[in-house]
Amino acid sequence: HGVSLGDEERRFGERVLPFRDPHGLALALVETDRERPFVPWKKSVVPEPHQLRGMDAVRLWERDLEPTSALLTGVLGFARLGEADGWVRFGVGKGRVAGAMVEIRALPKERRGRWGTGGVHHVAWRVHDTDEQIALRERIEQAGLRPTPPIDRFWFMSVYFLEPGGVLFELATDGPGFGRDEDPERLGQRLILPPWLEGQRKEIERALPPLRLD
Repeated sequence: HGVSLGDEERRFGERVLPFRDPHGLALALVETDRERPFVPWKKSVVPEPHQLRGMDAVRLWERDLEPTSALLTGVLGFARLGEADGWVRFGVGKGRVAGAMVEIRALPKERRGRWGTGGVHHVAWRVHDTDEQIALRERIEQAGLRPTPPIDRFWFMSVYFLEPGGVLFELATDGPGFGRDEDPERLGQRLILPPWLEGQRKEIERALPPLRLD
């Protein structure tokens, strides 16, 4: 399929295959024996044992490691899990759980990131409900940062803030959920828009690239 593959490497003792998506975004497949509950896609051409289990970890480049480390461990409830090849891994919840880890590398001379094609706009962290979100927002504000008020995204509530290194973080609630306006059995089969964008449906659909399920 013309994917740009990197050389296989090892990260924190696990096999990793780096590659870039069509827009140049750096991604990687991680082979791990760490358990992660997931729902297999029965219609996939990929056998169930080899299907993706979800996001493993996100990686951040920072000019200075310590301010972000202090936020993660002192405010957001992360623990420092280890260091390998210049990367420091942090995790929240029950240890090295996929989807609950962040890895940071200090690159003091690197230029600041820019939004656009091939870049990541923000990192979203999951919270159970608005009570947990508001309590965490208060802790972030007390730490001297400037979180937004909760924003209604129709399927969930969001709070955004810039961490000390300038990366945009989001706290997103579990609910109300994507079943609010769509049959869960048919998720992903058609374009669903929030109510405030429904009036622009034709314009949005014209701008989207066609998707073909081969």
